[in-house]
Amino acid sequence: MRTEDLRRYIKNTEKMVVPAMVATTTQGSAFLRKLPLRLQRYIADRGARSNPYMSFVVEPYAVFLAFEITDTEAASKILPPGYSLFPSAMFTDTSARPCAIVSAFNVHTNVFWGSRVEFYLIAENCNTGLLSWVIVEYESNTHSYEPSRGFIAPSTKPSVVTTSYAGEIIIDVASAECGNSLAFVADLNHAVSTELDQRLWVEGNLSVDYGGALQQCTKPFSLVFDPQEMARALKLPLEDISLCTNTFGAGMLDPRPFEAACFPYAQHFVTTSTPTATTMRTAEDLERAVSELNKTLNAPKA
Repeated sequence: MRTEDLRRYIKNTEKMVVPAMVATTTQGSAFLRKLPLRLQRYIADRGARSNPYMSFVVEPYAVFLAFEITDTEAASKILPPGYSLFPSAMFTDTSARPCAIVSAFNVHTNVFWGSRVEFYLIAENCNTGLLSWVIVEYESNTHSYEPSRGFIAPSTKPSVVTTSYAGEIIIDVASAECGNSLAFVADLNHAVSTELDQRLWVEGNLSVDYGGALQQCTKPFSLVFDPQEMARALKLPLEDISLCTNTFGAGMLDPRPFEAACFPYAQHFVTTSTPTATTMRTAEDLERAVSELNKTLNAPKA
């Protein structure tokens, strides 16, 4: 992708995030949660017609821990229909294995702003053949929307996703509603920029779905991004991670991660306001989609 096209796309995704509008949406979500689910879905669908795109900017130092699945039978049971676990690894120099990933990151979008911890199973879509990130659980300190449950209130107390001047990532996130908890400190001083597995990071983000209690009976959705944002990441030495608590995937994962990755720059995504399937399958498809979005988002308003 040409540098000027990338910069235009980055500016477009950032311009979609207007803090005053995000604050209005956050305040309104408390009222919307009181409405019947059917009406919540109607309101979300109507809003998607007038604003079909959601800008999703993951802020620098998003961190990902990969764990080997030791109980594949238990993990398979929480996949949505039509998926099977697929051996994977985040980096090209790591051996693939049945894999679950826990991520922690700060994010700003045109509808919410805050921090999230997400738990994924890596699986293959048996119908499309696409490697997929299946979101099984998440916790957030800001509101969310799911077609299956409607508008969701913040779920965490506390929620610390930050960095220190000493080159550390500091994570301390706990659910106020259940036993979910993730707490660790990662030292970045010996991290090395390393090539990422492109099938996982590019193809996988073209097929994102929900499993476990989050299953929505919808088609998997795609993120639009410059594939070069998924070319490399910092690989953290495992001995530089002080993992205090991780309850995500308890009982079916090796308690220690086999990889740790960190993105030291912002990542800019656009997706549809409601989960929508696409025909994208390759990095070339993504570059074309970025080009089309640049035209759409720069088009004069009627």
